[in-house]
Amino acid sequence: MPKMKTHKGTAKRVKVSGSGKLQMRAHHLNNKRMKKRRAKLAALRDMHEVHPSQRKRIRRLLAV
Repeated sequence: MPKMKTHKGTAKRVKVSGSGKLQMRAHHLNNKRMKKRRAKLAALRDMHEVHPSQRKRIRRLLAV
């Protein structure tokens, strides 16, 4: 069976922390920014942990 290839689009968007957690930027940041509070926009700029229901799928794409 051949090796799994890394999905490069996912690799550019998701980082694996030292402890193995998957982190990615939040969505909903670029559209309708004037309606959002400054605190909300600041929070969306941070890296967030991937939702537990998506971890297995993303790990498979990263071939980790």
